[in-house]
Amino acid sequence: MLEDLRTLVEIESPSRDLNALTASAKAVAAVIESRLGGQAVLIESEAGPHVHWSAGGDPQVLILGHHDTVFPLGTLEHRPFRIEDGHATGPGVFDMLGGLVQAVHGLATLADRSGVEILMTADEEVGSRSSRALLEERAIACGAVLVLEGAADGGALKTGRKGCGTFQVTIAGRASHAGLEPEAGVNALIEASHQVLDIAALGRPDIGTTVTPTVASAGTQDNVVPAEATVLVDVRVESAAEKERIESAFAALAPHLEGARITVQGAVGRPPMPESASTKLFALAQHLLPDIEGKAVGGGSDGNFTAALGVPTLDGLGAVGGGAHAHHEYLVVDAMAERAHLVAGLVTAIQNA
Repeated sequence: MLEDLRTLVEIESPSRDLNALTASAKAVAAVIESRLGGQAVLIESEAGPHVHWSAGGDPQVLILGHHDTVFPLGTLEHRPFRIEDGHATGPGVFDMLGGLVQAVHGLATLADRSGVEILMTADEEVGSRSSRALLEERAIACGAVLVLEGAADGGALKTGRKGCGTFQVTIAGRASHAGLEPEAGVNALIEASHQVLDIAALGRPDIGTTVTPTVASAGTQDNVVPAEATVLVDVRVESAAEKERIESAFAALAPHLEGARITVQGAVGRPPMPESASTKLFALAQHLLPDIEGKAVGGGSDGNFTAALGVPTLDGLGAVGGGAHAHHEYLVVDAMAERAHLVAGLVTAIQNA
């Protein structure tokens, strides 16, 4: 497993870099074919190649993940793949190349892999726009989905996820000289300040809804009334009703200053993954590992899409570790074999259900 993990980590795969993702997809396909046999097919898309493998037979379970990572090319130079003090480090080890490797090696222990499919997409980290239709199609065909994203804290499985999305609020004002005639302008920065307060007030942390302005920009020169401002907002919700409320509220944002105009783009792109979607599969996992825990978490994954379709989905089956998207990202080496066997056990249980 560590040999294969090193191979994949050392082929960097930042989202949207088509050349890098093509090299990564070929490496992923080679690992799958070398360990499981058969042919892994590269499915081209505008976001890069997705990798699909099928053991044949009637589809029963989809092993779902992604091979794109958030780290830019060159990260490996200052953060190479390394194993030290029981941890593997390097860009993408936890999110989610480790889970991919564990799943393949877990499946390799099974004499019967009929009905199993693997889909590793190229654009999960940037919204899954090119892969969503494909992964939803395969999830419906298979009827059960095991998501190989990294585990929650302490190795817990992810039994629920919030829906998530990003909104961009653009404010158009009118420029003027800040000293000679500021009253002739419409200050987009002041309007943006009003909007930030209105937007932040939409949050309902008591029911799991967070609305967080994260990035703002405005203005061109220190002596010019800003004619434009932009605010980016991260949104997380636990229910479909809150998704609708938040999207309606953004659509209804109105300017405070006369002459200002507001444009809103975005949506809660990943629907919530209700804990009910994981109930049956989590029970199977607990039968295999009685001490394993399940947690609902805030981040989204492609499991949100499959769960929203009503397909039983269990997430967080990948690497045990932490630091996703951070420089201290790591994977716990000693947990790899157990997680590989957990995937194998779940597949067998689904086959025999």
